[in-house]
Amino acid sequence: MNEELKRSGPDGLRAIWQSFFNWVMGIGPRPENEVIPEEPPPDLPFTQRPKDKYSRFHEATLKERYSQWVEIHGLHIFSLLYAGLSVLTCIVIVSLLLATVAELPPFGHERNPANNEVIRRYVEHGGHETGAQNIVAGLILDYRAFDTFGESAVLFTAAVSVLMLLGASRRNKTDDGTSPHTDEAGRNFLQRGPPELSLHAVRRDDAILRSVATLAIPIILMMGCVVVINGHLSPGGGFSGGAILSTALILAANAYGFEKVHSFFSERTFIVSSSTALMIYALSKGYSFFTGANHIHSIIPKGTIGDILSAGLILPLNICVGLIVAGTLYGFYALFSEGDI
Repeated sequence: MNEELKRSGPDGLRAIWQSFFNWVMGIGPRPENEVIPEEPPPDLPFTQRPKDKYSRFHEATLKERYSQWVEIHGLHIFSLLYAGLSVLTCIVIVSLLLATVAELPPFGHERNPANNEVIRRYVEHGGHETGAQNIVAGLILDYRAFDTFGESAVLFTAAVSVLMLLGASRRNKTDDGTSPHTDEAGRNFLQRGPPELSLHAVRRDDAILRSVATLAIPIILMMGCVVVINGHLSPGGGFSGGAILSTALILAANAYGFEKVHSFFSERTFIVSSSTALMIYALSKGYSFFTGANHIHSIIPKGTIGDILSAGLILPLNICVGLIVAGTLYGFYALFSEGDI
């Protein structure tokens, strides 16, 4: 057989390969009078010179098979895998939580974490060490003052972020306050607008609202200041007092318009007052932290418990927190109502 292949040459190899192929496929011999169209014979694997063609064809076939497999089975397998991993993660987390709960002491037990030396120190020595009659105010503005500073910084950062986002939106508007993508008819409608659709215009023209606001705003401001200043003596403090102060600003904006409030509390006023309050808070508690950590006597007196001017730095810290909270709450309301402070 080998001698026959050597003597036959390339044409003989093709003829032998064609005969073998016909025998495998079950194709009988062709009639003698049949016209066979001329077509290039298939390349034999052992006569292919450019091997890179075969390799590229083979790679393309694998890619096609892989794409078909992914389309048919990929999504189903991914869904099963995702569901299995989700269930496994939940089982692990729930097991860890149950193991932690099993190690906790019974409620009211002496080993309960709530009954530890930290709580006893707050209750027994809080008034003497902080000078505050309100233990809660002494806790959040003295023992854990840096936590409160972080909360105030988060409020300020959130308000500034909203200012930046809405500021970018305002810069994309035209001089008449509409979007550059608004057509002429839409721009005329927004400029003209039916009076009943302007909610703030209706409120500014409401005589009852303005009369009530004229009486209520001074009372609300006074109450907010009292809550802030008396935070170290009674329930209250910077957070609750700041919320009350922001209520007065919001009422004034609804009764007289945002333009009136902007004349004394603008975006610049909010940024300057809030950043100044944060800086005062950070510097004052940084000083307390430095002196306390190094066992250095602080020059800030605690005062007499029960007096307005007492509790060391708790009173000015309450004022700083109140300014931040009031400006942030009113700022959010003004930004989402008018797109500006």
